[in-house]
Amino acid sequence: MQQLIFTNEVALALTQVINGKQYNRVFVLVDENTAREVLPLVKCEAIADACTITIPAGDTHKTLDTLSHVWQQLQEGGATRHSLLINLGGGVVTDLGGMAAATFKRGIDFVNCPTTLLSAVDAAVGGKTGINFGGFKNELGVFQEAQAVVISTKFFATLPAAELRSGYAEMLKHGMLESHAEFSRLLNFNVADASLDELLALLETSVKVKQRIVEQDPHEKGLRRALNLGHTVGHAFESMALHRGNPIPHGYAVAWGLVAETVLSHMKLKFASSDLQALAVFVRDNYGAFHITCDDYPLLLDYMHHDKKSVSGEINCSLLRACGDVETGVTVTDDDMSAALDIYRDLLGI
Repeated sequence: MQQLIFTNEVALALTQVINGKQYNRVFVLVDENTAREVLPLVKCEAIADACTITIPAGDTHKTLDTLSHVWQQLQEGGATRHSLLINLGGGVVTDLGGMAAATFKRGIDFVNCPTTLLSAVDAAVGGKTGINFGGFKNELGVFQEAQAVVISTKFFATLPAAELRSGYAEMLKHGMLESHAEFSRLLNFNVADASLDELLALLETSVKVKQRIVEQDPHEKGLRRALNLGHTVGHAFESMALHRGNPIPHGYAVAWGLVAETVLSHMKLKFASSDLQALAVFVRDNYGAFHITCDDYPLLLDYMHHDKKSVSGEINCSLLRACGDVETGVTVTDDDMSAALDIYRDLLGI
């Protein structure tokens, strides 16, 4: 089982993880931002001699070229199968670093230390690694769990409100999968004005929802597909934004995707309209909207047909009958998806 450590004593936690095994070399993967802002905060004796690998910041650099650079740095630094890679950063660092570790010499240990709320609740936990390829999000990757994930809110104090909201969208998704009570609690929590201790407690609850699902279905053969709620449409929005040359935060795409797929849940599974309306108001107030017109539908549908969840080119979604009651693998026609996008636009005032 993946070890999850919730603490704001990050240096101590990393020391304990490293000292628990005899690693011959330790490497720390950071991007340009976390190298400057975060790495000095976690310096400890256990990583004093670690080799630092720095990559460019941003999703546009989550590429095969960047992955190759990390492999090369591991090779030149003398990494062996008894080495450790610490991924210190957001989702790009943990996704790409996890894939680098999982494939270098057929696999070395890695520890994820997420520095954003989004990566803490999403990318860093659950064993999915990957990079973008050919214009598609996370097109290449492997399943490989980190040796440990050290989750802290100490790095969030300086994050812009938009970064906190991005992560909060994944927490909202977990709340919808868990229960109506958890969904309501998250709708009434002000993430932008919360103490770091309050947020850490809420984050622990959210991450453990994901952990329970992943433990039952580590390779996404069934139940784990529930975690794709909001992501079929959300990934299509992200791909379109990349196509437009104006990337959007993953969590914002998920928030907008949740609205569209909850519309589908209402259409196909009778999800309560009152909860759909409450979600739409929350998303509109906190995330605005991803602006699309009906002219964008053909490209969006094409992205959805190419989504990894598709088995034979169909559009495949996880939908809700009610909060806490999910149905995975629901096939959605182009007409139904287009209708849902029409209602999404109406709900978010586009």
